Amino acid sequence: MAMAFALSGGVASAESPLDATRQFQQRAEWEDRFDATLESLEAIKSDKPTLSADTATHIEQAMARYQAIVNQGGWPRVTSGKQAMKLGTRSEHVVTLRKRLIVSGDLEQNAGQSDTFDSYVDAAVRRFQVRHGLKPDGAVGAGTLTALNVPAEVRLAQLETNLVRVRSMSGFLGDSYVMVNIPAAEIEAVENGRVRSRHTAVVGKIDRQTPVLNSEIYELNFNPYWTVPVSIIRKDLIPKMKEDPEYLARNKIRIFDWKDNELDWRQIDWNTDEATQYQFRQEPGAENSLGSVRINFHNEHQVYLHDTPSKSLFGSDYRFHSSGCVRVQNVRELITWMLESTTPDWDRARVDYTIKTGVQEDVKLKSKVPLYMTYVTAWSTADGIVHFRDDIYNRDGFSLAGDATVQEANLQ
Repeated sequence: MAMAFALSGGVASAESPLDATRQFQQRAEWEDRFDATLESLEAIKSDKPTLSADTATHIEQAMARYQAIVNQGGWPRVTSGKQAMKLGTRSEHVVTLRKRLIVSGDLEQNAGQSDTFDSYVDAAVRRFQVRHGLKPDGAVGAGTLTALNVPAEVRLAQLETNLVRVRSMSGFLGDSYVMVNIPAAEIEAVENGRVRSRHTAVVGKIDRQTPVLNSEIYELNFNPYWTVPVSIIRKDLIPKMKEDPEYLARNKIRIFDWKDNELDWRQIDWNTDEATQYQFRQEPGAENSLGSVRINFHNEHQVYLHDTPSKSLFGSDYRFHSSGCVRVQNVRELITWMLESTTPDWDRARVDYTIKTGVQEDVKLKSKVPLYMTYVTAWSTADGIVHFRDDIYNRDGFSLAGDATVQEANLQ
């Protein structure tokens, strides 16, 4: 059941999984065989949106395949040695890994039972990692090992659960729209049924979850001030000020009362919740928590999309660090698309110039852009590509970890 797999990083990310694979430093003895895999990797780019009129049908087809896998006993449990398996490893564990990847279709049926982790296994592991939202480095570390060992029964149940979710959004979403898939930590800008660009996201922590909602983007704030929400004042600012009284000054955060009179931090009793009675406003600039742009949409949760100065978080497999808002990788590309399609007197050059000035400017979109913040942990595409993500907020109703011993200490 060999199949090609689409890149979840999309066609316009800063470094797609395909780019990462191309940049892989090949070993000379496998160079020819590794090159042979590049043609199939070229063919797995996709501009199909996660939510489409046909997604439910694709999930149903995937369920039939996974039901067949379950009926046949599922896939073998993969173990590893003291180190992560990767290109060049020779071990009996590689034999089991091959069997596991063949069952799920990541490795071709005729790949053999060799104990050598060769270029074909490397490419198969990378495909598996892409389908599961993992960094496609080709190494079977703890995260990949855990995903490999989620039982087929659980993956089938995950597809069944998400079929219901997808069906509820199977109607017309708009000619153009933005979709945030929270557990995938990914954003899609969709135009006329195709993904114009994909963006890695950072979404809410488990205890400060990004909400599921439908809304419309109506405004962009360039070089914004950040008014700190009361929840963050209580949970973050007060504890930080107790430890480091210079924290506000260093991060260019000023304090105002509700008559817009500025206060000195020494006027506040930080051993109480008194600080929650005031406004904390961070100046625009490199340290601003919203970065260069804030994207506004109406909602009761006081959340929004925004740029961020913490770019390094986008390169992590685990991207659940925010307080509920959504941080957007390559935000300039996303907002340029929104402006060009709804407010034609804006283009990328004007976006770059406006940000460079550092001057605050609010721009109302002449046409609102539909926004869907969704929670989809399993889906399939027209190409038969089945994607899974961790149920980070535990909304699927069952554990994706499967066997509690999956993530072995030190990969023993």
